[in-house]
Amino acid sequence: MKRITESESNHQDLDKLSTRELLIGINQEDHTVPLAVEKEIPQIEKLADVCIERMKNGGRLFYIGSGTSGRLGIVDASECPPTFGVPHGMVIGIIAGGDQAIRKAVEFAEDDREQGWKDLEAFEINKKDIVIGITASGTTPYVISTLKIAKSKGILTGGISCNPSSPLSQLADIPITPVVGPEFVTGSTRMKSGTAQKLVLNMLSTSIMIRLGHVKGNRMVDMQLSNEKLVDRGMRMVMEATGLNEQQANELLLKYGSVRAAVDSFNK
Repeated sequence: MKRITESESNHQDLDKLSTRELLIGINQEDHTVPLAVEKEIPQIEKLADVCIERMKNGGRLFYIGSGTSGRLGIVDASECPPTFGVPHGMVIGIIAGGDQAIRKAVEFAEDDREQGWKDLEAFEINKKDIVIGITASGTTPYVISTLKIAKSKGILTGGISCNPSSPLSQLADIPITPVVGPEFVTGSTRMKSGTAQKLVLNMLSTSIMIRLGHVKGNRMVDMQLSNEKLVDRGMRMVMEATGLNEQQANELLLKYGSVRAAVDSFNK
């Protein structure tokens, strides 16, 4: 299989370039990423719609990956509860090598063909759930073997990779494959491939959470009030929705714990 993610960079003699030249070159390559993601909107839509229906009925969304891809899944999953006020077990990120691999690479963890399913079994995964494998190359054994088992057990699978015709894109029920081309540094898929994966994850989780009712208008009405900035933002949202002054809105917000609950109590 030809791996576009491993192909030769379009830029030569990087070690001879100035800092400005390096930055311009990286930025030029980055311009291509959203265009590649745009082409995948029909597939992203298909996966998002399936996730929405399953999550309405108690299903959970699992991301599974290794290295940069695994970390991106964990970041996206970890941001859903504070942003949208959903339970921590609703979107779950799993990385090859376990939590220690979030900060430090665990050697050969991505080559383990058995651990991925064990990691999912720890959450008592079932047919209501969705598993999305994330791997830039589309070939990572930890991800591929896990999705094979998931499919054999009737669990819906999605895939996010950057190589067309990769094992992942052929295996996943709904594959998403933004083809971003060669990396600025040959084979460094934490760059354009990682950016593409992050954009896709943003689109997926945000559209899912909006469709599940966790945004009103364009406001995060269910966000957790986990710091002063968010309390202040929430207070202003309550003021806007109710006409209360700052003190009244702040008291109402802190009493009920969320913008939605505060505004609903005011409107009763």
